Amino acid sequence: MTDKAAGPAIALHDVDLSLGRGAARVHILKGISLDVAAGEAVGLVGPSGSGKSTLLMTMAGLERPDKGRIVVEGTDLAGLDEDALARFRGRRIGIVFQSFHLVPTMTALENVALPLELADAPDAHARAARELDGVGLGHRLHHYPAQLSGGEQQRVAIARAVAPDPAILVADEPTGNLDEATGAQIIALLFALKRDRGATLVLVTHDPGLARLCDRTVRLRSGLVEAAVPV
Repeated sequence: MTDKAAGPAIALHDVDLSLGRGAARVHILKGISLDVAAGEAVGLVGPSGSGKSTLLMTMAGLERPDKGRIVVEGTDLAGLDEDALARFRGRRIGIVFQSFHLVPTMTALENVALPLELADAPDAHARAARELDGVGLGHRLHHYPAQLSGGEQQRVAIARAVAPDPAILVADEPTGNLDEATGAQIIALLFALKRDRGATLVLVTHDPGLARLCDRTVRLRSGLVEAAVPV
C-alpha cells in the first residue's frame, strides 16, 4: 500500500513491539508515534535498554511490530511480504551497524557491490569503486575486511549503505567500536554524505556531542518517547 499524499519520510503510528517467548517475553516499544521529515537528521538517545536500536530496526523494516503502522517513503511496510520488504529496503534504506557486518570472504569492492548486484545494477563494480573512492578507500578495493582497520571497515560499510543511493540512512551506534579520533572522522563522513545526497538520517547514539549534530533528538525511556526536541 502506498500513500499518494506527500508526507514525512518515516511515520510511526502507535507502534508496539515485544521480543522473546513466554515468561521471557519483553515489551520493548510501547505505543510509539513519531514522524521524521524528509532530509532531517534525528538522533535517538536514551539509556541502555530504552528501545533505541529496536526502534531503528522497525524503521528499517528489520523488525515487524506487533501492532501499529510504519510508513516509509509513502509505503506501508505492513503491506509488503518478506521478499517485497527486502527489495524495498535494498532500494530505499541504507543501514550502518556498529559491528560493520561485512562479508569476511569478500573484498571491500565486492562487499560494496553486493547490494547493487542484488538489485541487478549493470555497473555494480564500477559504482562500488566510485563509492569506495568517495570514502577515501580507492586504494583498498581488493583488501579483505581482516586486512582493514576498524575505521576502514566502517567506511566500507558506509559505502555499501549509500551505494544504492537510498533516500534514508539509519545508523546504529556507528562509532561504538572505534576510537574517538576515528569515530569523529566517520561521523563527519556520514553527515557529509547525508548532506550531499539530501538523505534522511536517523542514528542511535550515546554520544551527546554526536546527538547535537542532528536537527532533532528523540529521547527514549522504557520503550516510550520521553521527549523529541530540536537540538
